[in-house]
Amino acid sequence: MNKAGFPKKPHNSYPHSSDDIPAAVRDTNDAGSKIKIQPVVLIIGGFAGFLLLAVISGFLFSLTTPKPTANSVAQPISSTPIATTNPVNNDTVLGHFLYSEAPESELAPITGDSRIRMRKAAAVKFQAMVQAARSAGVILVPISGFRSVQEQKQLFFGVGAQRNQTPAERAALSAPPNHSEHHTGYAVDVGDGAVPATNLQANFDNTKAYQWLQANAAKFSFEISFPKNNLQGVSYEPWHWRFVGDTDSLETFYKAKNIKPVKTP
Repeated sequence: MNKAGFPKKPHNSYPHSSDDIPAAVRDTNDAGSKIKIQPVVLIIGGFAGFLLLAVISGFLFSLTTPKPTANSVAQPISSTPIATTNPVNNDTVLGHFLYSEAPESELAPITGDSRIRMRKAAAVKFQAMVQAARSAGVILVPISGFRSVQEQKQLFFGVGAQRNQTPAERAALSAPPNHSEHHTGYAVDVGDGAVPATNLQANFDNTKAYQWLQANAAKFSFEISFPKNNLQGVSYEPWHWRFVGDTDSLETFYKAKNIKPVKTP
């Protein structure tokens, strides 16, 4: 015990250099003798000393605390990370979006031999469109409707190999498996019955069938999927049309694409 009643500390009791210890409690050497400087609170004593120390501490804190600027705004604390970039659709492959196969129970034939099928809602509208076109002297012929993932594999990999096409080259003409609009049962390839040589060709847009579709397809909730210079980078396909006449079909084709409304004159 020292004279002030405090226990003596070992020589290495502070794991700091002497400059890290406050001057008011640090031993100083003067010609080999030690003089202990007592804490201010003990010299003043009692409640008055405690009050004075509190006032001094508050004053020092006010001097060292940064002052808010005119432009500073208090920000709420949140445990949720803030997104700094726009979300990216990671389900696309070579410009084609991911689509699920339509359930078999949802499919209905659009041809007499039942070979070509579409979703029931789309099938009803397509058949009505065919009848309306026929009344105008135009023959709309369905070439392909619903297509399974297995069928798409043959079209993408098999035909691509036959034509010596890389996947990127093939994707400009045919979607990779799991990424074809035909999987949904809402898409249909259309030809002109009067000019079958234009089937699945870019010059289909010179036919009466295409011109009629351009003028009337929207009345039956159909639209062209891949117009010229489309954002997906898919080759121009004037024969490929899709049904967007109910909630499910609309969300299937538009939900992940961030396409904005188009104003009409």
